[in-house]
Amino acid sequence: MAIDIETKDCTALGDAELAELADLCADSPSRYEVGVLSKAAESWVLVTLARDNGKLKGFSFSTLERIGGTPSVIVGLASVKRTSKRDTVLRAIVHDQLRRAVLAFPDEDVLIGARLPTVSGYEAFKTLNDIVPRPDYTATGEERAWGRRLAKRFGIETSRYDERSFIVRGDGGYPESLDHEALKPEKLPEGFDQFFEKVDEKRGDALIAFGWAMADDLVKLA
Repeated sequence: MAIDIETKDCTALGDAELAELADLCADSPSRYEVGVLSKAAESWVLVTLARDNGKLKGFSFSTLERIGGTPSVIVGLASVKRTSKRDTVLRAIVHDQLRRAVLAFPDEDVLIGARLPTVSGYEAFKTLNDIVPRPDYTATGEERAWGRRLAKRFGIETSRYDERSFIVRGDGGYPESLDHEALKPEKLPEGFDQFFEKVDEKRGDALIAFGWAMADDLVKLA
């Protein structure tokens, strides 16, 4: 059975649904509680819910906005339940976010940004172009500037962000990020794990990463 996707305004998210999100997170490393999720609902515009046979299997808080005039999809925090369909769930969530991006920003390239606590998060970037950071590539000054812009959008203090490594230093808790564990990590793109060598999971570090969805590819989703 296909994954059912629903995206709606965060203002339409009720207490029962917030509790449902918290129940999903209770079985994952993030363990986001209702309080954190409630604040996320206030901070972000959209929430995407993924269900399989009526049961919640993943969600993502996000917003469609322009940053410095550039069309962007910013993922606040997200979590995917550790099931045998988790990769499919993540793809369905990303697909819906990109579909909405082309409706909001027709005929434009769109930047997709998120915080990744582990290399598995790069699975959400598989269809994107010019991913930063990426192996065998040195980020340009403008790309480092994008990292700073995203850090600011995430509400991260300048002192906690290293613009050269793209790493956000944690505060002891699980970061508000894309909580996903790849079903087949051996099939993840090679070389991306190097960017997490300095990520301290116990401290709650995360990597800011972004990529581009090109207008020619997005139009196919409209």
